[in-house]
Amino acid sequence: MGNRKERHVVPNSGGGWDSKKNNAQRASKHFNTKEEAMQWSREKAKQEKSELIPHKKDGTIQNPNSYGKDPNPPRDKN
Repeated sequence: MGNRKERHVVPNSGGGWDSKKNNAQRASKHFNTKEEAMQWSREKAKQEKSELIPHKKDGTIQNPNSYGKDPNPPRDKN
């Protein structure tokens, strides 16, 4: 499971928000607002068929979304 593609939207220590691939040292792109970072990152995640993992300002994960092969797809309740 170590090769799962992920893109994270994380707060930048200097202010603003960054879009980063998992295990990347540097951000792919920096944004002033989280909304801008989410829009750009969502498109990238769709292109990369990866998991989009937004973080809150405190670093905790908030509502991840999969645009690729989800390892844990939702089960149909019908």
